[in-house]
Amino acid sequence: MMRNFLRRATLWCTLTVTFCAYSTPTIVPDPPALAAKGYVLIDYNTGQVLAEKNANTKLNPASLTKLMTAYVAGQEVKAGNVTLNDQVLISKKAWAKNFPDSSKMFIEVGTKVPLMDLYRGLIVQSGNDASVAIAEYVAGSESAFVNMMNSWAEKLGLENTAYTNPHGLDSRGLYSTPLDIAKLGQAIIRDLPDIYSLYSETSYTYNGITQYNRNGLLRDRSMNVDGMKTGYTRKAGYSMATSATFGNMRLIAVVMGAESAKSRESVSKQLLSYGFRFFDTVSPTKANDVVTSVRVWMGDKDQLSLGVSDDIYLTLPRGDADKLVAQVEFDRELVAPIAKGEKVGSVVYKVDDETVLAKDLVAKSEIKQGSIIKRIIDWFKRLISGWL
Repeated sequence: MMRNFLRRATLWCTLTVTFCAYSTPTIVPDPPALAAKGYVLIDYNTGQVLAEKNANTKLNPASLTKLMTAYVAGQEVKAGNVTLNDQVLISKKAWAKNFPDSSKMFIEVGTKVPLMDLYRGLIVQSGNDASVAIAEYVAGSESAFVNMMNSWAEKLGLENTAYTNPHGLDSRGLYSTPLDIAKLGQAIIRDLPDIYSLYSETSYTYNGITQYNRNGLLRDRSMNVDGMKTGYTRKAGYSMATSATFGNMRLIAVVMGAESAKSRESVSKQLLSYGFRFFDTVSPTKANDVVTSVRVWMGDKDQLSLGVSDDIYLTLPRGDADKLVAQVEFDRELVAPIAKGEKVGSVVYKVDDETVLAKDLVAKSEIKQGSIIKRIIDWFKRLISGWL
């Protein structure tokens, strides 16, 4: 009886949940080979890698380190431990004069600076002095803040990343990878949207000095770049993390070890253009969607609505969205009680009969066990159903 039910259920769901159209072959060219020590292009929503070179190779991140500095401080703001209006007393260690040959926002020792100003100095001006000032204020000392940076790297799954300072100046033991930095970019956009908006600012004036964001793609009208960060040291070369949108799609490109500022922008633009040209991000199912309803035996209700726990996103070659098929498969015949959120099967997404993603099919509501009379009636109905 169980086998008959599952066979009927799977067939029924395949016929009713499929939204496949006439399919034609999809051709996606190989990604471009570009000049940099390492790079990666990922879809923000799915994390899928669309192009890469040495994506997991440990490289010197230079000022891309400041992405983590901003993330850690942002998490402290989010937790309520500090506020963006706090006045930060600038120590001698954070004094701009300590960074004579590197980027700074020109803060002066003994002055008090709002944390938000330091944030802009960190993100827009890439201030090394701002990095130290933020680190000392948030954690009490630069070394304690570095410990927080490494703890967050571990929490975010950045397996090939280690920090030794909050600014990214050359230091033994400081390293990351293009993929880890792309994952960090995801976290910033996802977890700290208010902070991320600062990455699109093209200039900032502090202490009477106006400095311009070194991310030249922010001013490129051919694409919608809204962040993130550049980096350079003599040992690291020129690096850049960039995020851009096109319609509902967001991509993140990370380039490390390019030969010049123009080169890192060119490589980043080519990666983003490749992704937007040949791929789509689609969301076939939302968390609040009812994927299907199914008969439940022995319950206080006969029908149960089913769906998924989170919004589903897929990265597909452009044109493959029209070939997408969703098939519902049950783990078992459903008998009450069933808890809300309980897994009862899978939603399998396919293109040209190839599975691209499988997600848990879960109960959208609770069904309690029915009365004794209801259970007796359902027992006879199940018996008859099995005979048929």
